[in-house]
Amino acid sequence: MAARRLKYGRTLSAVPKVLTVSDEVVESLWTDQVHRHSVDLVLAAGDLPFDYLEYLANALEQPCVLVPGNHDVDLGGYARRRGLWMRDGFPARWPGPQGWVDADGRIVDVAGLRIAGLGGSIRYSNGPNQWTERQQSRRVKTLARAADRMYRRDGRGVDVLLTHAPPLGVGDREDPPHRGFACLHDAVRRMRPAWLLHGHIHPHGDDFLLGKTVPERRMDQTRVVNTVGYQILDITPGGDGAD
Repeated sequence: MAARRLKYGRTLSAVPKVLTVSDEVVESLWTDQVHRHSVDLVLAAGDLPFDYLEYLANALEQPCVLVPGNHDVDLGGYARRRGLWMRDGFPARWPGPQGWVDADGRIVDVAGLRIAGLGGSIRYSNGPNQWTERQQSRRVKTLARAADRMYRRDGRGVDVLLTHAPPLGVGDREDPPHRGFACLHDAVRRMRPAWLLHGHIHPHGDDFLLGKTVPERRMDQTRVVNTVGYQILDITPGGDGAD
């Protein structure tokens, strides 16, 4: 698996400023007020209306990377070849938001950052983008092997692990649909990202507000941030999660 390099004709910040969104629409971001945020990259952790995401891509004109949530349509199996979307060898219309790259099960290099993606939630119904623990564990292993190969090639590790669901026991909930994945602990151990950004867990009743400073959780040296609503983060390429 090769990294997908998203190239834009501009000078990137030494420390990219990242807008992260997930799960809950923030009305101020769906207006001209979004231009108050000068960012280098937009990341989406799932379960947002695609027209909202397309507005952000058009308004901010910066690279945009997503993973799907459990309420999103199935985005798997699509490939872009010679300017056309293909699925199962036939031309197809990609159902995702225009202007965005799906990083689910992939690694992308963008805005100076290396981002590994694992979308979806624990399986609790027959809906799309739901995985059993065993299925997600296989996806973790495949992604971690790709990260290892890339590190051996260029010496660069993963800066951000972008997921929809959180790791088990790290900001998740006890009800079955909102239980985290145990295998994400293995993902963090193997890929050692500085940041793990997730959605899925709505902060109702928690002691923080959307878009404000969030309580910091850690998995060894990895910072774990719930991005429901939005957050603005400064993420250093090749940085240590303990910084």
